[in-house]
Amino acid sequence: MPLALFVPAGLGLAFLVLPLLGLLAHTPWAELPQRLAAPGVLAALRLSLLTATLATLLCLALGVPLAWLLARVPFPGRRLVRALVTVPLVLPPVVGGVALLLVFGRRGLLGGWLDATLGVTLPFTTAGVVLAEAFVAMPFLVIAVEGALRGADARYEEAAATLGAGRWTTFTHVTLPLVAPGVAAGAVLCWARALGEFGATITFAGNYPGRTQTMPLAVYLALETDVEAAIVLSLVLLTVSVAILAGLRDRWIAGP
Repeated sequence: MPLALFVPAGLGLAFLVLPLLGLLAHTPWAELPQRLAAPGVLAALRLSLLTATLATLLCLALGVPLAWLLARVPFPGRRLVRALVTVPLVLPPVVGGVALLLVFGRRGLLGGWLDATLGVTLPFTTAGVVLAEAFVAMPFLVIAVEGALRGADARYEEAAATLGAGRWTTFTHVTLPLVAPGVAAGAVLCWARALGEFGATITFAGNYPGRTQTMPLAVYLALETDVEAAIVLSLVLLTVSVAILAGLRDRWIAGP
């Protein structure tokens, strides 16, 4: 490898790895069990796991049909719809939180009606956390499932149709099994993104311990009062991220 490429490549790798090594180096390993058992840490961990799972289920319920629509149904404006679906990937999460407030807040486009008619208030609640996480995480699922649908052999669906299977039966018994690995990979990425969401959550749902304070928010708060607690929470998030990348390596990362 030419030296002119090796040096910047090494610097780039160091730039990405050294912060992680710094986190590991400053982790209070001797106090780790006690830190993980602290009430605030456990509460944030439980809430994060719960809301990320619920957000993923919501994304599956809405994102898989949306991906199927984009992959299988030609309609005017499909490119625009696909672009709109991917907007949360590049939109600053705080802006996403503001947008959610303008829609689901008490004076928002839908929030006022939900509050007056159904008595449902979403901002600054656990349900608001789920909504914020789903908003930023759903594009990961849609992109993964749409890619799997485009790569699947449509002849199996055509064969099922010629044998008399209806559209719903074909979708549930043929299409979904064909793209199941893509759905699973998209769901895992979606869950990981929801677990690490910060900006939209703190803007739309706030930072209330036990109700809306997820692990990323707990890290932010702990940095002001207990740095070691912030390091422990960061280590948990790092461990989850590495585990997910390792599990999806064969699907998403090319190489020997």
